[in-house]
Amino acid sequence: MNDKLFSAISLCRKAGKLCMGMDVVKEKAFSGEAKLVLLASDVSERSERQARFACGDCGVRVAKLPYTMEELSRVTGKAYGILAICDGGFSRMIEKLLGS
Repeated sequence: MNDKLFSAISLCRKAGKLCMGMDVVKEKAFSGEAKLVLLASDVSERSERQARFACGDCGVRVAKLPYTMEELSRVTGKAYGILAICDGGFSRMIEKLLGS
């Protein structure tokens, strides 16, 4: 488990820049607020397809996390499989951590 990545997602949530759930994430993508969409490793194929389709139309990058929904629930409080980062700085930091 990449503790820095997990900490960055937690910090993003505490800053109020993390949106959770399919409907909210799609809304943020369409409005241009979402900078990066993150998918849990165990999200359903249907949900992943929907998220990638919505984000592809809006030019929002989608990345798959090395965490399950259960692991992400430690940050979110509930078992969400789809998260949106709504801040450019946080999205760049998380993308950098995903790349390393």
